[in-house]
Amino acid sequence: MKPASGLWSLALAALLLLGASPVGAQKDARSTEAELKALKAEIERVRRQVSRDQVQRDRIARDLREAEMSASAVRESLEGLRKQRAEVAARREALAKEQSQQQAQLARQRESLARQLRAAYLIGREEPLKLLLNQKDPARAGRMFAYYGYFGRARAQQIDRITETLQRLEELATQVAAEDAKLAELEAKRVAELEALETARAKRGKALAALQAESRTRERTLERLKREQAGLEKLLRELRRAMEKAPKIDGRDAFAKLRGKLSWPVKGRLVARFGEPRAGGLKWDGVLLATERGATVRAVSHGRVIYADWLPGLGLLTIIDHGEGYMSLYGHNDRLFKAVGERVAAGDPVAAAGDTGGRGRPELYFEIRKGGRPVDPRPWFKGSDPGG
Repeated sequence: MKPASGLWSLALAALLLLGASPVGAQKDARSTEAELKALKAEIERVRRQVSRDQVQRDRIARDLREAEMSASAVRESLEGLRKQRAEVAARREALAKEQSQQQAQLARQRESLARQLRAAYLIGREEPLKLLLNQKDPARAGRMFAYYGYFGRARAQQIDRITETLQRLEELATQVAAEDAKLAELEAKRVAELEALETARAKRGKALAALQAESRTRERTLERLKREQAGLEKLLRELRRAMEKAPKIDGRDAFAKLRGKLSWPVKGRLVARFGEPRAGGLKWDGVLLATERGATVRAVSHGRVIYADWLPGLGLLTIIDHGEGYMSLYGHNDRLFKAVGERVAAGDPVAAAGDTGGRGRPELYFEIRKGGRPVDPRPWFKGSDPGG
């Protein structure tokens, strides 16, 4: 029976190693796959509920989300175009190089043929007959005729090679022209995407201006921060409930044992620490790292992605479940690389840093939670400097 997915085959192999029967292994694998599908469906329900409760009721948040999601999609498309253009340019360069080599080879072949034709001309068209009539040694005459036959065949082969080279040059010219057309098409797409990006940036600017106008007073700022914090807490509660029914993550490297051994998720500068005041008595539940736009954000440990979407206050957010009640949060990203349900290992790229969620510069917000409660992330890292 053909496995339904890579996950099914891995589960089957693991169960066989443990001595389970093939029939029992198939049932267990199907059960695990069904549980994962149910988990993804439940997480999707949570995502829609959070979006409805927080985004749809808040016009500014809705406008900001739309603009930032649009900009993220355009940047993703631009990155794909950049890679595709690099591949096409590399192919064109290789074709042009071969074309140059073939042209040099053609010049050598023509020169070789010209030398042979000049030699034949100097000998003269009647020279073989003269040699036959003047030769007293029949054996020598036979050898000379063999030489003339060799020269004739060599010239014919040389002409065939020149013909093949000309055909190859014609093919290369066609292929180079095709690659040039692809490059022109990709450049046109890039220009269109850049225009779309500028449009998204303009929309985001308007949304940010509205957000700043609404938050001119300390009270309104605190009200929005509390609303965003309540939304995050509700999301995490719902996700924890969903994860209670999920297949357990392999605990060979239990997260609790990694305290003091983790690498920072991104290179940057620490601009807000856990427990520092924000506004109106609120405190930071994680750390904020100033970094470069597009900087690679990496998972701090192995786990499963349980959220990958936009959330008010945190923008494009990835949440990874590490088992044993531990979660890590990565906010304000420019692009997300992993989808809900995907497994990640320590160091895997999960996002590109950005300024979504209304930030004024590229930053990464990072949290570690245990049983839903935020804990200071800094003691978990093996180095105190995220820029090291």
